[in-house]
Amino acid sequence: MAIHIKDADDLKTRLSEAGEKLVVIDFMATWCGPCKMIGPKLEEMANEMADAIVVLKVDVDECEDIATEYNINSMPTFVFIKSTKKIEEFSGANVDKLKNTILKLK
Repeated sequence: MAIHIKDADDLKTRLSEAGEKLVVIDFMATWCGPCKMIGPKLEEMANEMADAIVVLKVDVDECEDIATEYNINSMPTFVFIKSTKKIEEFSGANVDKLKNTILKLK
């Protein structure tokens, strides 16, 4: 299940709790059409691979400071983190690319 991040402290806590699991941060906005399209697919992947990945959703309007920290310019942007280190990132609602990236990194 995807976890909605409330603020920077919440994100920090969730990243450290993830341990060795792959963390997928979905930078999205409620008004973003492509975000709405890929959201349910990401939720499906989060449920299917719950033992290997942690999915965090960051609303760029609610958490502007986090979006700024990660240099987010377009939505959706997916940031992949392992052991609190960013290892990959891409923008766009490409389901196949998202799934392949998760499978490659997890």
